[in-house]
Amino acid sequence: MDPTGTASRQARLPGGRVGVRARATAAAVAVVALALAGSAFVLVGLVNRTIQETVTTAASTRVQEIAAGLDGRGASDQPVLGSEDGALVQVLRGDRVVAASPDLVGVAPLTAMTPGPGQEQASRVDGSLVGEPGDSYRLVVLGVNPSTGADRVVAVQSLAVAEDTAALVSRLALVGVPVLLAVVAAATWWSVGRALRPVEAIRARTARIGADDLSARVPQPGTRDEIAALASTMNAMLSRLEASAARQRSFVSDAGHELRSPIATIRTETEVAQRVGASDRTHQVVLDEAVRLERLVTDMLTLASTDEGHGRVGHRQDVDLDDLLSAERSRLRARAGLQVSGEVAPARVWGDPGALARVVRNAVDNAVRHSRGRVHLSCGPAARGGADGRDGGAWFAVEDDGPGIPVADRERVFGRFVRLDEARAREDGGSGLGLAIVRDIVTAHGGEVRFTDPQLLPGARLLVELPAQPPPGSSR
Repeated sequence: MDPTGTASRQARLPGGRVGVRARATAAAVAVVALALAGSAFVLVGLVNRTIQETVTTAASTRVQEIAAGLDGRGASDQPVLGSEDGALVQVLRGDRVVAASPDLVGVAPLTAMTPGPGQEQASRVDGSLVGEPGDSYRLVVLGVNPSTGADRVVAVQSLAVAEDTAALVSRLALVGVPVLLAVVAAATWWSVGRALRPVEAIRARTARIGADDLSARVPQPGTRDEIAALASTMNAMLSRLEASAARQRSFVSDAGHELRSPIATIRTETEVAQRVGASDRTHQVVLDEAVRLERLVTDMLTLASTDEGHGRVGHRQDVDLDDLLSAERSRLRARAGLQVSGEVAPARVWGDPGALARVVRNAVDNAVRHSRGRVHLSCGPAARGGADGRDGGAWFAVEDDGPGIPVADRERVFGRFVRLDEARAREDGGSGLGLAIVRDIVTAHGGEVRFTDPQLLPGARLLVELPAQPPPGSSR
């Protein structure tokens, strides 16, 4: 056994389990990467903005405090110290510094902005103005009443904390996003692999199923998801294939058995004729067996075509079912020793005229073959019904005075090569395919066929019901 067989099969299978896992993992990582990158960008921006607003608020609060102190004393008497949060203050009048924090003593006015009394303006300035090159500061200017000895109060506060925090968040995102992506990739790979494990089991089991044995089934998980539905569909398909293969084997076997008999008879008669000369009886036997063989081959070809889905129903048109029954009644009345009666009412259906004629002929021949001398044909329209206004189609029945069919065998007789009276059917030329052809054609027309309890004659009664024709105005 090749230990790498499974892996190599997966590699050869386009869209196999490994490929699905890789594609699903890549898709998940791409989506999460985009989401995390966007979230990190927004987070850094929000953090930076929030801290800067906090710094601006602190500077604004500081100038408000200094301005409030100027109302009660002169600007030159106002003590200006640094705040606990690091805000530095200048009290200005024109281009002259009236008072300043100790760290700003001797520093020129930080701004030329002159807002009106009670108005504030803010800006961002370089740290070189306050002796801190490379840093950024938030500057807030508040206009005050000139009667205080000043016209504005200026406060500046460093933005280094905001910038450092934003940088820290960015570094954390650069480290955290790849880690999260690795976790997502591992989790996706594991979860997708686990989810597809039943698919691999189905694939492996399907690969081991051969045409010689279709009885195996793929494992069906106990979940109620798409994979369980796939397994159920696969098993249903295998069941249909197994049944089809069984029908084909049975058909071939039965066909070989049926063909062997007329061929053997023809060969025997030919060999006898070679030895003793051909008689009229020899000619008749060979002719009868050739006709039987031709009928058998024709029926077999019809059923084979039906099984392949070809030739079931040809061009459809309006068909007068009563005309088909009347033609059969006229044909039977020409036969000696057969009494034919009928109740044929006008009945029209929508179907293939040739196929429906074959149905009527096979049904009638089956009744004649098993009758003791009487056959009754009847047909008529079905009862109207349905909200769409279309009629209920039509029906016809064929009865005989033969031995009848037991209730237990009424379904079985529609099988292929089924004869309830083997010897008599062979003598009469029956192949056991006539009723099978009737059912296939009727089913292809959407109708039903079955044996019912006898009504007028004591034998068997075959009832065929064909569906409604299309409503007026529909496409035909």
